[in-house]
Amino acid sequence: MTRAMVSLDPVPQPIDHVLRGAAGAIALIDRGGMLTVAQAEAAVGAIAAWLAARGLAPGERVATWLPKTRVACLMPLAAARAGLVHVPVNPLLRRAQVAHILGDSGARLLVSQPARVATLADGDVPEGCAVIDEAAVPLAGDGLGRSSADPDGLAAILYTSGSTGRPKGVMLSHANLWLGAISVAHYLKLAADDHVLGVLPLSFDYGQNQLLSTWAAGAAVAPLDYLTARDVVKAVERTGATTLAGVPPLWVQLLEATWPDAVAGQLRRVTNSGGALTMRLVRGLRDRFPNADVYPMYGLTEAFRSTYLDPALVDAHPDAIGRAIPFAEVSVRREDGTIAAVGEPGELVHAGPLVAKGYWQDAERTAQRFRAEPDGSLGVWSGDTVVQGEDGLLRFVGRDDEMIKSAGNRISPQEIEEAVIAGGEAREAVAVGIADERLGQGIAVALAGDAAGEEGLRARLRGELPSFMQPQRYVWFDELPRNANGKLDRAAIAARLREGLTS
Repeated sequence: MTRAMVSLDPVPQPIDHVLRGAAGAIALIDRGGMLTVAQAEAAVGAIAAWLAARGLAPGERVATWLPKTRVACLMPLAAARAGLVHVPVNPLLRRAQVAHILGDSGARLLVSQPARVATLADGDVPEGCAVIDEAAVPLAGDGLGRSSADPDGLAAILYTSGSTGRPKGVMLSHANLWLGAISVAHYLKLAADDHVLGVLPLSFDYGQNQLLSTWAAGAAVAPLDYLTARDVVKAVERTGATTLAGVPPLWVQLLEATWPDAVAGQLRRVTNSGGALTMRLVRGLRDRFPNADVYPMYGLTEAFRSTYLDPALVDAHPDAIGRAIPFAEVSVRREDGTIAAVGEPGELVHAGPLVAKGYWQDAERTAQRFRAEPDGSLGVWSGDTVVQGEDGLLRFVGRDDEMIKSAGNRISPQEIEEAVIAGGEAREAVAVGIADERLGQGIAVALAGDAAGEEGLRARLRGELPSFMQPQRYVWFDELPRNANGKLDRAAIAARLREGLTS
């Protein structure tokens, strides 16, 4: 059977038009059953009408702090249809991180659940922001028709960590989201008979794109809140999933799980981002999922996805991150902006219509990362060093900043350090990513102070930081090493932590 591929039409549309399947085709599979495309479209219209009736001005922000419920899955389209901007909040975050996102985005509405809202303190929700139980959001009733929004208009703000400071909001337009969905649906060869299991958080561009690219292909998405590897195996079987996306730590867990051969055999493709696949993982995926194409991918929230490696090249070039995805313009640059020679390391720069609109209300950091291209468009400098080979394939060399990547999450060392010293158990702290086979990187912290305070520190952080930001190891010093200028010598501290953890 020939399976129709999504056409690479470069003309973007408002993102609420992305439900493109036949009216009676399945669009969403969840614990509540199934929604057809027509039913999902009607639910989007009902939510949009409800939002519009709340009197919010065009462009105001609507935040959702939810697991993968129907409201969470449909809100990216409904908010856009109502002329509003969606701000998805990772359900794993704790009150301090949620309060920052609500305050920074200026959210006027938070849709969540009572148990979550009860964890927030006075002042965490900004003045003028209404808090609504998702049970009050209608999924049926009179609805708004599809919007005529400007594709260049803002549709979403996704918060991502940098190496310094708190998470920053990446501004994404309708065109960013639409073209990203079309691009991925095309190169993954998604078709109307595919079922995509959505395990990744909807607050990640990787996770949210699973919704949008699946619907752009007229296929069905099955959202799953990940608990254990066994839950994923059961969900693949229950939903008839043909596509599964993950990050390296998740693949480690899934390859350790027991898979009935028939269930593993139904997968047509597995995709990876958020860290490189090792040859061991590639071989494990090949053995466990014999009928699946393996798609290694590389990207960053500021430019969505940059590259992918054709499955036919994975075995021969396991170290490569591939070539530019459709609609992406990718180059390797020297510090002065000129193009690096073949074989010469340089910074990966992403240009073209997938590049975000910058950081929300942060002109300084936008100017640092986003720079004008010769044609006047914006290019985003990734902070990653890559090299292009004679074969035209890009290969990752290293990260320029101190970002920690653990279990697929980008974590700011500074955010951890601020949380550590806030309680007074330590005078100073430096957080470092340490190689970890299961997580990609674990978190180690060097502290100045008395180790007797560690038990209380650990207890406090369990209540203040999400699970993926919890340090695995604390190393105490009387004084932390400093450089000639009297500043903390982060490189020396990192070296000592890594030596101590591997000795």
